[in-house]
Formats: sequence, structure tokens, C-alpha cells
Amino acid sequence: MDVVLHHYDLGLCAVAESVDPEKGLIPLAFLHTLGTWLVPPLLGSFRDQYPRARFELHQHRESGLVQKLLDGTVDLTITGGDPDTPTISWQRLLVQSLWLAVPPRHRLACRKQVRLAEVADKPFILLQPGYGLRDTTERLCREAGFTHHVGFEGEEVETLRGLVTAGLGVSLLPLPQMATQPSSTAESAATYLPVTDVDCTRDIGIARLTGRTLPPASERFLRHVLSSAPRILQDK
Repeated sequence: MDVVLHHYDLGLCAVAESVDPEKGLIPLAFLHTLGTWLVPPLLGSFRDQYPRARFELHQHRESGLVQKLLDGTVDLTITGGDPDTPTISWQRLLVQSLWLAVPPRHRLACRKQVRLAEVADKPFILLQPGYGLRDTTERLCREAGFTHHVGFEGEEVETLRGLVTAGLGVSLLPLPQMATQPSSTAESAATYLPVTDVDCTRDIGIARLTGRTLPPASERFLRHVLSSAPRILQDK
């Protein structure tokens, strides 16, 4: 019943948008890990051009994002890699580097770079199953020749950073938002090291239902995201 009512509300919005196209509602879902740096500037810069546009926002892990698209709750999702679902079209926006985060007093903290295989015996601080960053970490560990040991499973990247800093394990993470160098951002913080033996990156893309004509506001936002997202990563 909730889905039916939601579709009814979206239909009313579509009628209103046909009268005033710049006042459309954009139902959008995105990964938790993108809510601190990528999504806000995308929304803000779009609203600068179309101040009457409105967003209905949802945060989920990858599996939840796919379901939101399939049940018609959202028009677009900003997610990790291609969900590889025939009914969903995915376009890459950018490739984000991942770094090995180690505790500040770890034996590798003074290094300039590291092989992932060097921490094969260490506990990994991970997001819970269902998150794309978890899947990427597991794949990269396999490529480096080992199966990771789980030290902790969480739902927020910032929690993972804190636990690494506390010395509870290591983790593959994007650089902190304010960091620009592959090192610690403070003397007591975790140290971030580039990895040399495997390609430590993750895809970030935008997805929509295949063959579905988007409402004008969502189509306009899709074009904005495709042109703006790579620049946001460069400016980060």
C-alpha cells in the first residue's frame, strides 16, 4: 500500500511538472558513503541553476538502491559499480582511489606505500555485507592472494576510520574529506597509504531503469550529474 501511495504522489508531481517543468520533484537514492562529499555539491550546484527543483532523498547500501529503482520509488541512484541487472542501465561517473588505512603507531605507518599482501594477517575493519565497499575490499584481498580476517563490521565509513585510529585493525577506504596527501591528517589519526600490488579503486556511477523515459526534472539532473561529478572529484 505504501508503494502504491508513493506512486500516486509521484504521479501528482508529474502532472504539476508538466505545467511548471522547473519545479519538478527528483526522487534520488545514493550510497551512505557518498553523502558526505559527492551528493551535496551535486544537489547544491543543480539547485543554483534550478532553485525551484525539489529532491526526495534516500540513503541505502547497494542492494537497497537496486530495489528502490526496481519498485519505482526513485528515478535515479548514485551507487558503486554496475549492478549487472538487465533492467537497470548504469553509467560510470568517476573512479575513486582507495587507500590502506593503518593505525598511527602501526609498523607500516612510516612507509610511503605498501603492498596489500603485507597486512594479510591483520584484522580488517569493514562495512557490513551488502555495501559495495565491502565487496570491493574482499575482491582486492583475493587479488592480493589472501582472505581477509574480519575485525569489525560497521555501517558508516567514519566509524571505520575511528576504529582504525584506535588500533583495532586496518581498512581500505577513500581519503578523509579534508585530506589531500596519502598520510595521516593529524598526528593521532590513521595513516593512509597507497597500495602497489593491486588496483585499489572503486567505480562510482549513476543508474536508472532501462528504457524508462525520465520526467523532465530527473532527466535534467541526470545530465547535470554526468557533467559535474568528475570535476567534483578533482576539486575534492
